[in-house]
Amino acid sequence: MLKSKTYLFLIFFTLTFNSIAQVDTIPQKQFDKTKFALTAGTGTAFYGGTLASLYTVWYQDKNWVGFHTKNDNADWLQIDKFGHSYTCYTMGKMGMQSLRWAGVKDKRAIVYGGSFGFLFMTSVEVLDGHYSEWGFSTGDMIANASGSALLIGQELAFKKQIVTFKFSYSHTDLAKHKPSVLGEGFFDRLVQDYNGQTFWFSTNLKSIFKNSEWLPSWLNVAPGYGAYGMLSSKERTVYDSYGNEIPTYTDTRNYYLSLDVDFEKIKTDSKFLKSVFFFLNMIKVPFPTFEINSLGETKFHAFYF
Repeated sequence: MLKSKTYLFLIFFTLTFNSIAQVDTIPQKQFDKTKFALTAGTGTAFYGGTLASLYTVWYQDKNWVGFHTKNDNADWLQIDKFGHSYTCYTMGKMGMQSLRWAGVKDKRAIVYGGSFGFLFMTSVEVLDGHYSEWGFSTGDMIANASGSALLIGQELAFKKQIVTFKFSYSHTDLAKHKPSVLGEGFFDRLVQDYNGQTFWFSTNLKSIFKNSEWLPSWLNVAPGYGAYGMLSSKERTVYDSYGNEIPTYTDTRNYYLSLDVDFEKIKTDSKFLKSVFFFLNMIKVPFPTFEINSLGETKFHAFYF
């Protein structure tokens, strides 16, 4: 399972680096040693510091049993796997843009920077493999690789992201039944309540229909995936902290189709706005949305996030 702490450190890393350097989507023409040193130093500090912090706050009181594997592919209707993929995609994009900012040759920036998320999450997965509470998950590793591959593959093939991996969250009432698992406060639920998470493959229409001059360059269409009814990873009859049986919910896979905004296609000469647009592009913009679920129900949401 993807740890809540990973999301915390991902957000901390992106916001911290952004406060040090403006993220410019246009690669630097000349290699800048100072910027590269800053980029490499920040990345190394994040990598080492985060793993050390994870050990201190997450692993230290857990049971070390030696390396072993765990098959958790059926857990959480694979929403956790989408989370792994999204994290590697987003961290890789940040790494790639950071190396471009430092003037690293573009192909190297794509391959090395774009692999940063996979490298980091592999390290976390290896740590998981040594504790009885988790285990090394092949499914997680495949999800990690898919997120990095989506980023790197598009950059190498098209020199841009036609499909942008995005995230959104809507509050659900399920967390109140199992706050120890799904979270208590808003931020805990944001990263722990898989019932409220939706992952989107936001696709830029102008990049596909290049000759359609009437299409705005920023307009995307976004298919998405979410799930509902999960109070634990597998078992569906669960009990609260007082031993009372919680009502059983039906596991439901939800598929969405919506519009979206590609902020990085909005032209501006402002480095500050480019930086803001870079981070806004991690999140799906609320739009009218069609939904079909595994129960055969079709819904329309006038405003879905």
